[in-house]
Amino acid sequence: MKPYVYVTRKLPDALVKPLREKYTVNMWKHDDIPVPKDVLMEEAAKADALFTVLADSIDDSVLTAGKNLKVVANLAVGFNNIDLKTANEKGIAICNTPDVLTDTTADLTFGLLMAAARRMVEAAEFVKEGKWQSWSPFLLAGHDIHHKTLGIVGMGRIGETVAKRATGFDMNILYYNRTRKPEAEKQLGVHYTSFDELVEKSDFIVCLTPLTPETENMFTREVFQKMKPSAIFINAARGAVVDEQALQEALEAGEIAGAGLDVFQREPIAADHPLLKLPNVVALPHIGSSSTETRTSMVNLCVENIISVLEGKEPKTLVNKDWRPLINK
Repeated sequence: MKPYVYVTRKLPDALVKPLREKYTVNMWKHDDIPVPKDVLMEEAAKADALFTVLADSIDDSVLTAGKNLKVVANLAVGFNNIDLKTANEKGIAICNTPDVLTDTTADLTFGLLMAAARRMVEAAEFVKEGKWQSWSPFLLAGHDIHHKTLGIVGMGRIGETVAKRATGFDMNILYYNRTRKPEAEKQLGVHYTSFDELVEKSDFIVCLTPLTPETENMFTREVFQKMKPSAIFINAARGAVVDEQALQEALEAGEIAGAGLDVFQREPIAADHPLLKLPNVVALPHIGSSSTETRTSMVNLCVENIISVLEGKEPKTLVNKDWRPLINK
């Protein structure tokens, strides 16, 4: 019997063709509706491999149901949606898609910064709604980006690439990270600071840190109150690193000037969420890596990882480095 692969989102047939040529493949019929938990459990119980997305909760119950499950290929850099401890115990390889999305996510992050700073979305809607009746000197005046101070929280691959973009704007670049990056300091001219110093000195604060127990709710009301009143906060990491109510209150109180958000605590965010009512918030639907080229590369990497594990080889981008396949699987 051929190995069974379940894909939790509808993908173009051409991209899953390499899997269909080797295995029995079943795919959820929607690309924008999450697979229900009961369906996921039923499929996991039959699957040798799961092709998942970040919105899927691959918890202990799913992994335990997967008696034959050998690999979970997650279409994301992050993997906080997967129970790694159980995966290790069950001998299940967990894979992600790093590197291939670095430049694309950095582009979006810097674009979000520019949109929030120059009030681009607000201005576009102003024109479309027929409000532009005349020109005036300070009509929708935003904030300059060039020669300002950028603070990057989380100096991984994407953080370094955002810093590279910022050098073209002659920005003074600060960063905070769990470990210093001497090579980045040398090549990009970035400066390591404490978190508090970065928050206090930066004109733009860009959050790119992974979600961990230490970073959850990292940005509190107290943190926002330390920022400049002219500061703009950008989050392209994970929604849970920010206390959203605190951010809302800081924006309403004028403690910071604006925010650009690609991620939220609950996704998709409700249309009546208070943050979406604020004109100085640019909100995007978690599209950091969403270019046709990059999403295709991410899918291809997931497919490659699944094939590797099912053929008894180590996958290209293994998350749980201590993974060892169980003999009885």
